[in-house]
Amino acid sequence: MIHETAIIDQKTKISSNVSIGPYTVIGPDVEIGENTIIHSHVNIAGHTKIGKRNKIYPFASIGNDPQDLKYNDEKTKLIIGDENIIREYVTINPGTVNDGGKTIIGNNCLFMISSHVAHDCLVGNNVIIANNVPLGGHVIIDDNVVIGGNSAVQQFTRIGKMAMIGGMTGVLHDVIPYGLSTGNRNSLQGLNLIGLRRAKFENKEILGLSEAYKNIFSTKNLTENISKLNGSFKDNVLVKEVIEFITKDKKRSICTPFS
Repeated sequence: MIHETAIIDQKTKISSNVSIGPYTVIGPDVEIGENTIIHSHVNIAGHTKIGKRNKIYPFASIGNDPQDLKYNDEKTKLIIGDENIIREYVTINPGTVNDGGKTIIGNNCLFMISSHVAHDCLVGNNVIIANNVPLGGHVIIDDNVVIGGNSAVQQFTRIGKMAMIGGMTGVLHDVIPYGLSTGNRNSLQGLNLIGLRRAKFENKEILGLSEAYKNIFSTKNLTENISKLNGSFKDNVLVKEVIEFITKDKKRSICTPFS
């Protein structure tokens, strides 16, 4: 059902069973997947592709120009996956030519009221971003991350798989997979043990990660600490992911207990 007051360009590609509410405005280069529900007063612009079974609530702004002074009206893209919930006043911007030209959102994510996804961000699957959380440009959020309300993530920051960010946290440092990070300027508080158990990882793997965590962050010299880990730690899948994250090329420092 498309409300009679909605303004939709003739070139917009709308799949079957899409619902569009009153006073919504959708531009010509937008694609909307099957069974997506778009409520009233939504604005969708730019080269934006939205997948199936998404729900977009009133006053969301999707695909409008990046908030980047270098942006010069290039034809960059925003790609949103399936079954996401985008609540009121959420803003999501497309990419810029400086970093591949795409902002990409995965599947089954929840963006709560007034959260913001800036240009060139990569957001994985099953991510929860709470109220009033802005992601700066070029941020990478892996699968199953939870970011608490009123936090802010600085540009070029990475947050690893299944990490949790406490509310009102300024994220200036990369957060390891399965990490728990809080603070005015974020520091590492430990591991997301509850999340690991809920994800049904074996106790042996969780205990191995906990022990490796103590060794990796025993001093500020993470590279040296990782080199001293024995083979049993390196056989642990969870530990491997943390080591790979830490040793990968990066633009921000790693969040540690000393941050």
